Amino acid sequence: MRPPALNRLEPSVTPLRAPGHSLSPAQLARLVRETATARQQWQTAVQFSARRRWYRRLAITDDYETWLLTWLPGQRTGFHDHGDASGAFAVVQGDLRETLASPLSTRIRYRTARLGSVTSFGGEHLHDVANVGSAPAVSIHAYSPPLSAMRQYELTDSGLTVVRTDRAEVDW
Repeated sequence: MRPPALNRLEPSVTPLRAPGHSLSPAQLARLVRETATARQQWQTAVQFSARRRWYRRLAITDDYETWLLTWLPGQRTGFHDHGDASGAFAVVQGDLRETLASPLSTRIRYRTARLGSVTSFGGEHLHDVANVGSAPAVSIHAYSPPLSAMRQYELTDSGLTVVRTDRAEVDW
């Protein structure tokens, strides 16, 4: 059973979709954009931790969940997926760099998510997100369905290899 949400954001005026269904990457992009603009609902929760990236769940429903993440310079996620969930994130302070890779290839690509940008992705997405800048960063993330597990990967000479699976409500 999931714990209650720490803060529940007011739903959009227009329903995202009928309850009990996964949201598309485009719908998640809209959700993080709306959440990002509702700063008064999450701004006071922002914290930074030198020990590790700081995060806090903002809302959870049967269909999706939203998170607030903070990043000091040098902090990163490491390569991971989101189980079967689609996702999106909006950068509300600073810049983040996303490193994209595939388990079947050693090829990697980089893209920068700048202040105000929104990135969305489907359930097969695998990436590493990092604050490679000199200033702290803040981002809003949404996943649908809510995360149940995330696989962590290591980049080897032959590509990405799963090193562990983290489970929701157990490992984070």
